[in-house]
Amino acid sequence: MKKILFVLATLLVVWALWPASIDAVSYLPPEDPGFEGEFALNEDLEKSDILPLISGRGPEDIAVDAEGRIYGGLHDGRIVRLSADGKKQETFATVEGGRPLGLHFDAVGNLIVADSYKGLLSVSPAGSIQVLTNEHGGVPFAFTDDLDIASDGKIYFSDASDTYGQPDYRLDLLEARGHGRLLVYDPATGNTDMLLDGLYFANGVALSQNEDFVLVNETGRYRVTRYWLKGEKTGTSDIFIDNLPGFPDGISANRKGTFWLALPSPRNPKMDGAHPHPWLKELLSKLPKFMQPSAIKHGIVVALNEEGEVIRVYHDTEGDRVYMVTSVEQVGDSVYLGSLEAPQVVRFKLPHN
Repeated sequence: MKKILFVLATLLVVWALWPASIDAVSYLPPEDPGFEGEFALNEDLEKSDILPLISGRGPEDIAVDAEGRIYGGLHDGRIVRLSADGKKQETFATVEGGRPLGLHFDAVGNLIVADSYKGLLSVSPAGSIQVLTNEHGGVPFAFTDDLDIASDGKIYFSDASDTYGQPDYRLDLLEARGHGRLLVYDPATGNTDMLLDGLYFANGVALSQNEDFVLVNETGRYRVTRYWLKGEKTGTSDIFIDNLPGFPDGISANRKGTFWLALPSPRNPKMDGAHPHPWLKELLSKLPKFMQPSAIKHGIVVALNEEGEVIRVYHDTEGDRVYMVTSVEQVGDSVYLGSLEAPQVVRFKLPHN
């Protein structure tokens, strides 16, 4: 018995002294506001329609074409296409060795894809794939994440982290350094420009109705940042909404004054408690993923106006039907929800005013 205890103690010491794969810094999160006031709990998402995938999982973002067909990128690199009722499903394209995340159709029907490994891609209506851009300033994109497309064709997109790839997103969040970037690609010139860097896990991207500003989610700081494209504030940034009760992931705009924000999980008290202590976060980073702080099963969708005010919040508090929502897209009076992990597309109807 003593020998076993000695071996276990030795292994524990070796594990504690083994170099961590992150260089964590201290971060003191603001107090979690919880689900109070406009974020009050309800079960509105339980009324949603569920479109199960025949195979694969994780349609992280959703796009809908002019015929009402639904697209989502999966863990295995496939971009699947579903009929409007979800009954017919097929592979539209496959990004070999890729992980398609953000999706948007451009003005001529190409599906623009933020692939976490391959960069910013254009997929033709026939399914052929072209790389648009995969680096800026000599620094490759490590985690191309989300995008939105302006009326002039420019593509605004995020590189969540220039250090950690998609499988290691927890490490970026634990390290709490600003590795993320907001960028813009101009198809007319082929140029890629950086608008913001030093972002704390740059995630969802969405343009305002008048395209005078673009939003980018900073998942690692529980906030949404605004970058001004027009007016006297052009080229500057500020905070659009701060201290959210969950991790902001995808964001989209209906271009009529409403932003849709996905919170895949409420804030994790273990993560908040560890953040002020770099040594503790470095120990956590060495644990198997299943032992690290993880998402809490709870579906959350937030509607915001263009002043950053909460209009309405939708919940599935137990995550029985809807969970880990990573994107929200409004098409007409239907709202589509994607998920990084769930094997389904979710859809609900907005009430007629």
